[in-house]
Amino acid sequence: MALFTQHEQALALRKLGKSYSEIKEQTDVSKSTLSLWLKDYPLSKKRLYQLRTAPRKIEKYRATMRLKRKKRLTAYYAKQKKLLLPLSERDLLLGGIFLYWGEGNKVSSHTLSVTNTDPHVLKFTLLWMTSALHIAKSNIRVRLHLYRNMNPDTESQFWVNKLNIPISNFGKPYIKDSKTTNLTHRGFNHGTCTLSVHNTIIKEEILMSIRVIGHYANQIVVHA
Repeated sequence: MALFTQHEQALALRKLGKSYSEIKEQTDVSKSTLSLWLKDYPLSKKRLYQLRTAPRKIEKYRATMRLKRKKRLTAYYAKQKKLLLPLSERDLLLGGIFLYWGEGNKVSSHTLSVTNTDPHVLKFTLLWMTSALHIAKSNIRVRLHLYRNMNPDTESQFWVNKLNIPISNFGKPYIKDSKTTNLTHRGFNHGTCTLSVHNTIIKEEILMSIRVIGHYANQIVVHA
């Protein structure tokens, strides 16, 4: 009964101009079986031409859409660059506070630290620490969290180059006993990097800044 139903379904799809591949996807019947069932139902020359040219049309469409998206994003980038830059010291301070609120270590009372895999996030963190918080770069420590299939020297040099920070600021990396190939998501190509500073006063000021902004947002929501 199931075979009869599949045969009828395949025949109906063929009459709609579907290819063997398209029919196979919907009926789960092999192409060899379909060729036997449908040998008396060849497609027209016009339909065969459509099937042959369809992949090229699809790829052309995708290329057009990629180009449109690229132009759109380029325009957005120019607009936001004009709107946002240059950042004042206050802008930089606030940006860093919001970043720290989401990504920073709030547990330690004495250590200001941000951990991430994205070099851009950490470059901004470094800029925030040195330019807005006026912390000397020599006081900023770097710690890498790597996996056992990574080369510590190679990855350390990667972060030295990305952050423009000397290797003398680096502590001994932590090597996790697993491989990056075991991860189910991307983003760990160069491990996880932590920037930290031991300064109780600055840490407490940042935590209180976060609290002030949190209270402000709560008041706005309550009175809205």
